[in-house]
Amino acid sequence: MLPQLPLGKTWVRASEGESGDAVFRRSDGAAFAKVSLGKGAVQLGEERLRTEWLAPFGIGSAAVLDWYASSDGACLVTRAVAGVPASDLTAVELLEAWPSIAERVRALHEIPVGDCPFARGLSAMFARATDVVARNAVNPDFLDPDQQGIAPSVLLERVRAELPQRLAQESRERVVCHGDACLPNFMVDPETLRCTGLIDLGRLGTADRYVDFSLLLANARETWTDAGQALAARKSLFEVHGIGAPDDERLGFYLRLDPLTWG
Repeated sequence: MLPQLPLGKTWVRASEGESGDAVFRRSDGAAFAKVSLGKGAVQLGEERLRTEWLAPFGIGSAAVLDWYASSDGACLVTRAVAGVPASDLTAVELLEAWPSIAERVRALHEIPVGDCPFARGLSAMFARATDVVARNAVNPDFLDPDQQGIAPSVLLERVRAELPQRLAQESRERVVCHGDACLPNFMVDPETLRCTGLIDLGRLGTADRYVDFSLLLANARETWTDAGQALAARKSLFEVHGIGAPDDERLGFYLRLDPLTWG
């Protein structure tokens, strides 16, 4: 049974997240409710804490309006972030919005690491991947096409081989990461094409900044219509972050790890 949604307004089913949570939009468009059952309610509780923590930093994230929990599940109600998901934009629109999206990521990464009580470190994420693979729970749709024919256990071992190097990099360059920096999680004003904020903070925590870079660049590939747009976006992202020579192997590492951590 679903936890009861707040009374006084009409709620319309909006979507279902990657985690299986049910998402509802309030009739006035000013709020969203995310409902999770069973074990998922624990993860939703973690998202609530992260959303509450980030709100005061003024980077356009949602504010928590209500929280309900019972033995059946939980419901998180947040204020809507204005705009449309960046994934809804055309390639031309996204390219115009891209610098402001990169700036929003930079603002998040500039929050002092010592102020963040949440960790999303590589050791923990690799342990999560190990568990997902052991349970045969990897979703092949999340893998890059060139990896879908490879056994998840083999993919995991390839990640394991790079762990010492990536752990050393993480220790030097840890920042506050979104953790799921895909286009649907960045909101954009459709008129000005400026990023207004970010949503879905269940994976927020301190980690290597390349975690966010890898997902943002990879997810945007679905929107670009030619290689020139992809190159321009990549150049813009790293210029905003003051990185003159991006580490492609590091990008690839986190892109290989991420699909193994969902399940």
